[in-house]
Amino acid sequence: MPNKISVKKRIQILKNLLVEIEKNEQNITYALYSDFNKSEAEVFLTEIFFVKSELKKTIKKLPFWLKPKREVSSLLNFPSSDFIYKQPYGKVLIIAPWNYPFQLSFCPMIAAFAAGNSIVLKPSEWVPNTNSVILKIIEKVFEKKYVSVELGGVEKATELLSKRWDYIFFTGSVAVGKIVHQAASKHLTPVTLELGGKNPCIVDETAQIELSAKRIVWGKFINAGQTCIAPDYVLVHEKVKEKFIEALIKYIKLFYGDKVIDSLDYPRIISENHTNRLVKLLEHQQIVFGGEFSIHQKFLEPTIVLEPSFDSPLMHEEIFGPILPIIGYTLYRDLETIISRYEKPLALYYFTTNKTNYSKVIKDFSFGGGVINDTLVHFANSRLPFGGVGQSGLGAYHGVYSIDTFTHKKSVVRRSLRLDVSLRYPPFVLKLKKVRKILNFLSKF
Repeated sequence: MPNKISVKKRIQILKNLLVEIEKNEQNITYALYSDFNKSEAEVFLTEIFFVKSELKKTIKKLPFWLKPKREVSSLLNFPSSDFIYKQPYGKVLIIAPWNYPFQLSFCPMIAAFAAGNSIVLKPSEWVPNTNSVILKIIEKVFEKKYVSVELGGVEKATELLSKRWDYIFFTGSVAVGKIVHQAASKHLTPVTLELGGKNPCIVDETAQIELSAKRIVWGKFINAGQTCIAPDYVLVHEKVKEKFIEALIKYIKLFYGDKVIDSLDYPRIISENHTNRLVKLLEHQQIVFGGEFSIHQKFLEPTIVLEPSFDSPLMHEEIFGPILPIIGYTLYRDLETIISRYEKPLALYYFTTNKTNYSKVIKDFSFGGGVINDTLVHFANSRLPFGGVGQSGLGAYHGVYSIDTFTHKKSVVRRSLRLDVSLRYPPFVLKLKKVRKILNFLSKF
């Protein structure tokens, strides 16, 4: 059921949430550092600031976002007034991932509550310290009947998915997304699936190599590559490939130092199992930089791999870690051949100074969202819908699009009692010719 709280009261609760988040900024920072070594700067930029920004905008815009929208009436219904109302779905399940656990728990939860739903949040079991802070904040701000937290692993998620919900919002892997979708289909429950894929990054022969490398290093290795929209592999024109690799190495060293394991700005991999998986992906690869690792410390340094085989495990699955394959190309059709090997990606990045080139790429390739001459930054604009396409996701959110996600658009026509045209009623024997003439005329408008 919807939460039955007035919009005014919801706004006040969201203001209380903002205060509580600000009170707990140090606790949030320490928790994320404890879970996988996220630096204070990275926690603020990618977790706390984003949540606070989304929260402030929701508080400010919510009455406008939820206001019924007046639409132009059909002449067939003259006289009438036509509206679209946004109605909350009711009971919402949100399953959040571990890679940005604070942001990706709170942002959909804020929108779902603001829209008028009641929420059960299931955060990832891989971040226990962050979960403790999330639980503390939510219990302080919300009544449990409106927002509650369910902790646990796969068994808990399976238990929750076996229940009937009015809406399910999931962020995570494609494989688990399919399981969520299948569970939802039993009750025809609508879903949003924020997934991932092998996001291509193209650097053509006209690109500004230094700046391109700098921005790609930032986007790939933030959060140690554990970002669903991180560049998964780079297709670089053969004319600039060598210069580009040199620039990549330069900026990795500039950002993280000669001994990355000692860097205060470089996180750890989420688990030993995940670290081990990434290390195995490097077997039989041509490593031109990096490759140092410690399974026990859950560490893998930024690693550049040159010309991996498309048959290797590295190029079969989403990497989701600090490994960047570099693949040379010469012709545009090479891009088409390589990118079409994979499902539609969540993101695509293209570095160029040629408008014709990037216009063609935008037109020719299907992807969730993308950036020309940078990486990741489309995520930061809440005026843009964020989501995937095909196997990289279903649905979108951020800003008003989050409110649209968690509400049903209900159409209502309010007819006047002043006029009632008899032509609509049977018998039609003597009216059909006139009805056809009138309807054919009205269809032109």
